[in-house]
Amino acid sequence: MKRLTYLETARQDFVDGEIFKLLLRLAPTSQPIQWNIEMIGEIRDNIENWIVTNLKLCTEREFYPFIEESDGN
Repeated sequence: MKRLTYLETARQDFVDGEIFKLLLRLAPTSQPIQWNIEMIGEIRDNIENWIVTNLKLCTEREFYPFIEESDGN
């Protein structure tokens, strides 16, 4: 079973944390925003699309490391 390396996991944590901090800074109110990985994931997908597909600054895996799902073979 493949696993992410420490650096890959750290990159995931960094990206998700930066998105959450951005949300907190952009909110026009001091009302607390709860950590919600579904919300963060949606935002991450849009940012990734811009950075990877439109701007071509890096690969998907460089932006947000992942393990390729196998088909069971």
